[in-house]
Amino acid sequence: MSNEIDHRPWGKYEVIFDSPKVKIKQITVKPQKRLSYQYHNHRTEDWIIIEGEAKITLDDDIVWRSPGERIRIKTGQVHRVNNPSFDNDLIFIEVQTGTYFGEDDIVRLEDDFNRE
Repeated sequence: MSNEIDHRPWGKYEVIFDSPKVKIKQITVKPQKRLSYQYHNHRTEDWIIIEGEAKITLDDDIVWRSPGERIRIKTGQVHRVNNPSFDNDLIFIEVQTGTYFGEDDIVRLEDDFNRE
């Protein structure tokens, strides 16, 4: 069975593991792109940087993470990840834990691509 790959305007994600208790994705963010400023009501996310530098906005604070580093985004915490590179993709693993992992648990506060 092949993994689910979903292409987005900022890059793509691939679901590499999915169960009722955890969902794991590999996320690729294109150079100079960023995800929406968002939060989730039903899940916590742990991000582990694989390639590139991640500029992360977490509750209006900016933090940076490099390959091998991680960050935890708690349920309800407003967050965004940005790839500041002009040349290289940002790749990280996202481990979701909680009670619900549907894409409709994304509450977007701001989005570069006018998604709701």
